[in-house]
Amino acid sequence: MPVVVVGNLIAGGAGKTPLTLWLARRLITLGRKPGIVSRGYGRVTRGVLEVKVGAGGTAASVGDEPLLLAQRSGSPVFVGSDRAAAAQALLAAHPGCDLILCDDGLQHYRLGRNVEIAVVDRRGLMNGWPLPAGPLREPARRLQEVDALVLNGTDVAPIAGAPVFSMRLEGERFYRLDNPAIHCTKNDLEGLKLHAVAGIGEPQRFFDHLAALGLRFAAHAFPDHHHYTSADLCFAGDALLMTEKDALKCAGLTVLPIWVLPVEAHIEPDLARFVLEKIDGPASA
Repeated sequence: MPVVVVGNLIAGGAGKTPLTLWLARRLITLGRKPGIVSRGYGRVTRGVLEVKVGAGGTAASVGDEPLLLAQRSGSPVFVGSDRAAAAQALLAAHPGCDLILCDDGLQHYRLGRNVEIAVVDRRGLMNGWPLPAGPLREPARRLQEVDALVLNGTDVAPIAGAPVFSMRLEGERFYRLDNPAIHCTKNDLEGLKLHAVAGIGEPQRFFDHLAALGLRFAAHAFPDHHHYTSADLCFAGDALLMTEKDALKCAGLTVLPIWVLPVEAHIEPDLARFVLEKIDGPASA
């Protein structure tokens, strides 16, 4: 079974989950049936679990990113600290899957892989030192071994070698957390006293996105995968703005309306076709 691993070197998020989501959906349009495995970071459960949307699956039980992937990808999602075991369980439950995507598995060597994709965001490799002196999970030279580099919000590849793809995240239409059928744009939010909340790998990326839309707000950054409480969201104002990942953990925690901003990844050139060529060989003329 072909396995495609999406990962990064820097500790914390660099855009792996939006990329995995894009890959899953794009591969489906190309006729493949991907399944997704993830660690399920921050969950309170143990072992291997299938992420069930609308059947008791919560960010606390399966992890915020796997829940988001299950909601939006159209693919089965399994979580487990042992990604190889998670992949085996996924294939046993969904034998029709013909490809495994692993969200954040570059350093999980128990899981064999056919294609490795590394995401680098605008922070680059920072001081270039491994943990704990720096932010790197592995030495920078590890990027010379991957099959593709995806640059998220930057044009500068930190190291030469692999083919380079460009990624940007776009989104400008919000929905209400308590009623997703209600939408609004930046124009509807102008003049309101807004608070923006982000507990992602680089919260400033979300705040910059909002600012680029022309919105004014008070920014509140939290650690990646933060478990929110009512006290965290006790703001005086008119509304809160959040990422989808954060909103999964915030229902019912504030009386203020929460407007959620979904984003879509755009990858150039076509990374999914590149992946399939690595797995299946070049398409016949």
